[in-house]
Amino acid sequence: MSEEISRADVEHLAKLAHIAMTEEEIDRTVGELAEIVDAVKTVQEAAGEDVQATSHPLPLTNVFREDLIGHTFTPEQSLANAPDAEDGRFKVPAILDEE
Repeated sequence: MSEEISRADVEHLAKLAHIAMTEEEIDRTVGELAEIVDAVKTVQEAAGEDVQATSHPLPLTNVFREDLIGHTFTPEQSLANAPDAEDGRFKVPAILDEE
């Protein structure tokens, strides 16, 4: 287990964060942080100098299609099947300011 995180470190961080911790919580946190440090070291050992740092394990490509203008409806076509329309717009029941 890693010895890089000390009890004094955890007490100091708890004080900075204004977190009240019991003696038991401090001891448990020291152990948990040591395990995390060990896990990070294991990962660092697995990736040698020949492995380039990446932000994602798989190569990313843009999946968006090209933005082209296609067939569009006229305002009259858009409103043709509307239940109600007024002044070239859809007319819907008011939902705000109702009593």
